[in-house]
Amino acid sequence: MDSHIRKVYVPMTETGFYILLCLREEAHGYSIVKKTEQLTQGEIKISPGTLYGSLSKMEKDGLITLIRKEENRKIYRITELGSQVLDMEMKRIERLYNSMKEAR
Repeated sequence: MDSHIRKVYVPMTETGFYILLCLREEAHGYSIVKKTEQLTQGEIKISPGTLYGSLSKMEKDGLITLIRKEENRKIYRITELGSQVLDMEMKRIERLYNSMKEAR
């Protein structure tokens, strides 16, 4: 993983995190929005502008890939690089959580 990817994506925004988390399975934009709302009990609502801007950037950076088009929908999936970035972020969050528990 090159330094550009590390610098841009770690730590991740919540939007980026949930997009990659959702794309461990093939999905289109609207399903990512709905899954994120479900996972966060409605706390995080990704706007279309934010979503499609993030998807475009992540695709350019090689974190996700366009699998196919169905009607007007683009179906994406996380790449190996995207999985590495997500794993790195999950470990970072877990470390933060464990530190918080110890500090109580």
